Amino acid sequence: MPTLTEPKLIAGNANRPLAQSIARRMSLHRGMSVKLVDARVERFNDQEIFVEVYENVRGEDMFIIQPTSNPANDNLMELLIIADALKRSSAARINAVIPYFGYARQDRRTKARTPISAKLVANMMVQAGIERVLTLDLHAAQIQGFFDIPVDNLYAAPIFGLDLEHQFRGRLQDVTIVSPDVGGVARARELAKRVGVALAIVDKRRERPGEVAEMTVIGDVQGKICVIVDDICDTAGTLCKAAEVLIEAGATEVHSYITHGVLSGPAVERITKSVMKTLVITDSIQPTAAVQDAPNIRIVPTAPLFAQAILNTWNGTSVSSLFDLETLVPIYEGLYPR
Repeated sequence: MPTLTEPKLIAGNANRPLAQSIARRMSLHRGMSVKLVDARVERFNDQEIFVEVYENVRGEDMFIIQPTSNPANDNLMELLIIADALKRSSAARINAVIPYFGYARQDRRTKARTPISAKLVANMMVQAGIERVLTLDLHAAQIQGFFDIPVDNLYAAPIFGLDLEHQFRGRLQDVTIVSPDVGGVARARELAKRVGVALAIVDKRRERPGEVAEMTVIGDVQGKICVIVDDICDTAGTLCKAAEVLIEAGATEVHSYITHGVLSGPAVERITKSVMKTLVITDSIQPTAAVQDAPNIRIVPTAPLFAQAILNTWNGTSVSSLFDLETLVPIYEGLYPR
């Protein structure tokens, strides 16, 4: 049953521009002003995090917008402390909107005596009082099973599909979607099916973490516009090397569509100097000034998607309907006219 209260948004410091964009988009959908709840999230001199909510939230359906991106530990603690503050303020339901779920790459034990940190983080969120999680492109789908609460995992593929159709209109027959490794084939195949193009794979072998020893292209990319698809770009070493391998294999252009632009260390410099014509990322992580100024990095918004998903969660309608073009196209109508 739909609730009688309005959904209320509260944000930490991880990505306030995205939170404000979601609020503006929800205002359009609701035909009324939706603003972030007035609160302060700050630090004492010893870097302890303190939260104070200035508005009454008793009996309200609360949505905390907070990616757990760099600095991951600080942003995670902000999320947990905000949730605790809301629980102790008698909020009716606490939903965590986590555009980028940090620690998702630690979803299994790769060696002896290593943690499964994603499960630990899931436990902490549940203990803090979070009752539902809304996220985007989890690194591993099984992380949903780490939670004992509902988890709605949205996908960037439908947005990327709209962007590809818009950017390569009239040239789609020359496009090939490329997975940068075998593990990402399902994600790349989903996008390839959406836009009706071929699929190729770059098989990589690592000598040690962070270093790629050898890359081999599986599939025909000769004379093709190659679009690499992945969920996370961190230091961009693998991505830039994959682009070089594809050009050497005969690709005419290489573009990349990555959901979460972590882009740490030398990433921006590498991308700027690489053979890639464009790197497209979402705003799930707040872009730095260097990312915004990079000539070949473009950012697509997720606020329309998250705003509609929040409204669907609040009023008890389907979130998975947002995966269909019939539902998604009107949401992004201003950006991608058809």
